[in-house]
Amino acid sequence: MFIQHNNVFLLTASRQNCNAASILLFLHRVVDVFKHYFEELEEESLRDNFVVVYELLDEMMDFGYPQYTEAMILSEFIKTDAYRMEVTQRPPMAVTNAVSWRSEGIRYKKNEVFLDVVESVNILVNSNGQIVRSDVIGELKMRTFLSGMPECKLGLNDRVLLEAQGRTTKGKAIDLDDIKFHQFENDRTISFIPPDGSFDLMTYRLSTQVKPLIWVEAQVEKHSRSRIQITVKTRSQFKERSTATNVEIEVPVPEDSTNPNIRTSMGSVAYAPERDAMVWKIKSFPGGKEYMCRAEFSLPSITSEDGMPEKKAPIRVKFEIPYFTVSGIQVRYLKIIEKSGYQALPWVRYITMAGEYELRLI
Repeated sequence: MFIQHNNVFLLTASRQNCNAASILLFLHRVVDVFKHYFEELEEESLRDNFVVVYELLDEMMDFGYPQYTEAMILSEFIKTDAYRMEVTQRPPMAVTNAVSWRSEGIRYKKNEVFLDVVESVNILVNSNGQIVRSDVIGELKMRTFLSGMPECKLGLNDRVLLEAQGRTTKGKAIDLDDIKFHQFENDRTISFIPPDGSFDLMTYRLSTQVKPLIWVEAQVEKHSRSRIQITVKTRSQFKERSTATNVEIEVPVPEDSTNPNIRTSMGSVAYAPERDAMVWKIKSFPGGKEYMCRAEFSLPSITSEDGMPEKKAPIRVKFEIPYFTVSGIQVRYLKIIEKSGYQALPWVRYITMAGEYELRLI
């Protein structure tokens, strides 16, 4: 098995059957470590740092078994500076500790934790207005600036998690599918020692049918093969207290369209000939609102007579809705416990955005 990064191929060989996923994961970890040391992983950087590469591989794998693959830990006892390597290095605490992703002795003047709950809505709607496919992919992203070796406890309103903790599920409990934690988690009880800086704590999926948060309808009328008129209507299908930002609606138009004449009740519309589309941008789209856009284009007078059917590209929608989640997930609490007893400030933010959000032309 192998992977390619720039002009470098990383290859593994085995005499017996192995877990293919673990091999690929190890190769990608090797790439991350090399990029940490050399900035860019290329053939030239490997040639110039052959000794360091040999030392890194020696520490990362022993007798065919992966060992330390955290770049921050490896950098504590494998130094690229020859002067620094003259000093005898003892293994860092994180190597002999059960916690391999956090070093000892981290200190901050202000202890803070930032938690972002980010959900991507994936929807495919056919030309009849029926939802063909819909799901929600969620991520819990954290940035921690905490001193010492703190323990974080996170509570969500996930039904299975609450039942595992022996709690009642009355109220706004939700069912999350395909929950995956960072490497320091082994069950759905969310109690962990966080890495320093940014990391992904958890991902999940919601497979229930989701209605389009921003609905788009488009009517296309052709006039004597020389002119086309497109009427686009969009409305927000969420509560008034929420507002979508940076809304971008990409409506396809025929190839070789010319002389655009576009009018809109909100935002701005631009013709993008390189994408064969007109792009409607609305900076702020409150809930329960409806806007309209009308556009006329001239078509070339010479048309194809081969009878080939005209391809119909989908309408693509992009947006962000802060302080809003489709799944209804809620962070019930976020506690930070550290032996020194300092007070930490937790910040929680919710964001919903469009993933693969496509609507077919009517």
